[in-house]
This record gives sequence, structure tokens and C-alpha cells, in this order.
Amino acid sequence: MNTKKGLWTVIKSKKVYQNPWIFVKEDKVIRPDGKEGIFGVVEMKPGVSILPIDNEGNVYLTKEYHYAVERETIEVISGGIDQEENKQEAAVRELQEETGIIADELVDLGVIDPFTTVVVSPNYLYLAKGLKFSDANPEGTENIKVIKVSMSEAIQWVIDSKITHGASTALILKAKSYLGM
Repeated sequence: MNTKKGLWTVIKSKKVYQNPWIFVKEDKVIRPDGKEGIFGVVEMKPGVSILPIDNEGNVYLTKEYHYAVERETIEVISGGIDQEENKQEAAVRELQEETGIIADELVDLGVIDPFTTVVVSPNYLYLAKGLKFSDANPEGTENIKVIKVSMSEAIQWVIDSKITHGASTALILKAKSYLGM
């Protein structure tokens, strides 16, 4: 049975790979030009990204080696939304888990789709305010260093491509606008 998706028609869809983090499917399609083809789609669980800012205008970022890109990156706090939680609960959990920070307020700064051509993985963005500090509890795969910098420096790091993580760049620039900087 054919299914319309915009100007595309899906003839059949099959799972080609799955693990706890990603699901990959291959669709046999009729493209907008009328020709048959295939289209691969990667589905990941939705995620959250959080930028904590203190009363002095400092933000807290993470520095961590990421296996896929084979280097250390500087990022906002990010993680997946577990099935049993909503996006705000995930933001609270990830913030405390990775940095030990507990926020009095989470400001919703919207959602981004990090790579719309082949990846389905919405990422919800939050600015965390009213910070309290406790012990972090990172997962076994995480070796996270927390970096404290001024918001102005974080913005400059985005401009200079010292921060390249897509959700981090979007969140820092959205926070800049929200804060009227």
C-alpha cells in the first residue's frame, strides 16, 4: 500500500538496522520527479539541550571526547528523552546528571531539527536559571569536564567555530536573543 509523504510516495519501508540509540529504515519511494528510488532515514530518540546561566552572566558548558567525531567538543548539556519522561523532566535529569546543577527555572527556547534531510531527532532547547550546585552523576560512557565562561565568550566561541555542536550553537544564539544581548 502506497503512502504519500509530501511530494514523495512510499511504496514500501523496511528496517535495516536498530540498536538502543538509533533506528535506520530504507524506503522504496517514488520521488517528486516520478522516478523510483530509495531513501534512508535515521530515527533517534528526541533530545534536550540546556544552557545554565548564573546571576553573574556566566554559562556552564561541557567538554567531552565524542567517539563519532573523534575529538573533544565543547557543548551545552545535552541528552536523550527517556520513554517514561517528558522533555522538561529530561532537561532536569540531564542537567543534574552531567553537571550537578539544579535550576529553579527552565525557560523553553523552542525546538530544532538538527539534520532534516535524513535524521528524525527533535531537540528541545532550554535556558536554565536560578542555579544550585551539587554532585554530578554522569553515565559510564561520559567523562565530562564542566567549563564556566561568560555568555559573551560562549557567543564568541560559536562565531569562531570553537563550539560546533549544532544544538549548542542554536541554543547559545537563541539565549543571546532572549537575554537581549
